[in-house]
Amino acid sequence: MIQKSGGEGMQRGVSQWLRRLAGWGDIIFAAECPLCQRSTAQELCQDCWTQVERCRWTHPVRETESPSIFAWGHYRGALKQTIAALKYDQHRQLARPLGRWLAQSWLTQTQHPRNLMVVPIPLHISKQKERGFNQAELVGRPFCEFTRLPLEPQGLIRSRATEAQFHLSPEAREQNLSAAFELGTLRDRTQRAVLLLDDIYTTGATTRAAIQVLQRSNIPVYGIVAVARAGDPGKNFPPSSPFPVKPPAYK
Repeated sequence: MIQKSGGEGMQRGVSQWLRRLAGWGDIIFAAECPLCQRSTAQELCQDCWTQVERCRWTHPVRETESPSIFAWGHYRGALKQTIAALKYDQHRQLARPLGRWLAQSWLTQTQHPRNLMVVPIPLHISKQKERGFNQAELVGRPFCEFTRLPLEPQGLIRSRATEAQFHLSPEAREQNLSAAFELGTLRDRTQRAVLLLDDIYTTGATTRAAIQVLQRSNIPVYGIVAVARAGDPGKNFPPSSPFPVKPPAYK
């Protein structure tokens, strides 16, 4: 009886210790939200997720352009901050929920063939070494996990370093990207149409330069997907989110 009682007491003690450890784990592993610095166990806190969700386009497909462009959200506010935190503040974890949201929206709002391959817009090797990663590739990985499309991260190569685009005129952007891309692993894989993926779509100069390279090699381009698109939202942008807001579900 003494041994049984002692064993039960030890089990209770271990159980209490494990519960305390789990509680401390929640505190230890909680991090700061990259946008507001509040404590959160998610990539962003609930309030910031709500603000990001409010940047979502109600009609993300632009079929009047060829190839068609699909952008999850408007490049403004919290979504703009989130992309900046990913690219410039080393918050790589933000790529996963952004890629999942883009994939979920793309699957539910478009009809597309299955014989596609996803090619992220590449960075020049010097820029990628400086940053440590290509944000388009990071977003592309969860996008492809969810859509079950193959990812070709080295499909295109940025063979020429280019000037930053944000301060250039539309004409200067086109000249800046002239001959900036060449085929990478796509040289030997042309049985699928290409779905280009980038974090931001602005004037389209970058994707047009990439498309020209693909078309010269008779590689079909199905379309372009981007997390965010710049421009005047007009009636396409909702004043608030039309559906419940919650952090994206993923494993």
